[in-house]
Amino acid sequence: MNLDRFKPLIVYTIYIASTPEKVWQALTSAEFSRKYFFGNSVEIDLKVGGAYIVRTADGNLHISGEVAECVPNRRLSFTFNVNWPELIEKLGATLVTYEIEPLGNAVRLTMTESHDRPLDDDILSGGRQGWPAILSSLKSLLETGEPLVVRMAPPERMLTALKKLGIRTP
Repeated sequence: MNLDRFKPLIVYTIYIASTPEKVWQALTSAEFSRKYFFGNSVEIDLKVGGAYIVRTADGNLHISGEVAECVPNRRLSFTFNVNWPELIEKLGATLVTYEIEPLGNAVRLTMTESHDRPLDDDILSGGRQGWPAILSSLKSLLETGEPLVVRMAPPERMLTALKKLGIRTP
């Protein structure tokens, strides 16, 4: 997979009072991810070319992709394709990268969402709303044992922009 074609459009950095090993486990464990990722479970075959899958609470496929880089406890990159018809065809693939850096008694976690083409801010509003909530819940869970419960739906402006492109959404 040629990663050079992807350009970052969303970048978030958070600091977590935890260890790289615990953050890695949280990002790659189906059971743990269910607690902070809105009930969704992340299933990853942790090798380059391995499957990246996110299932909804009822077990349906929500997101699929492929692992592009895997350095345990340090870096994980994968394609991230929401299971909506025509999305990848019209918007291209999304590449998500987690970088885990130890900083004394904390970890700096940087999440980057990259795309192979420029995208409208309305379309990016979904990720810009979702990622901070997911990462904040992950941080809360690792630091306190309780996830941050955030109730939200996809932004209306994103759904409207996708519909204008002819992309069917739920």
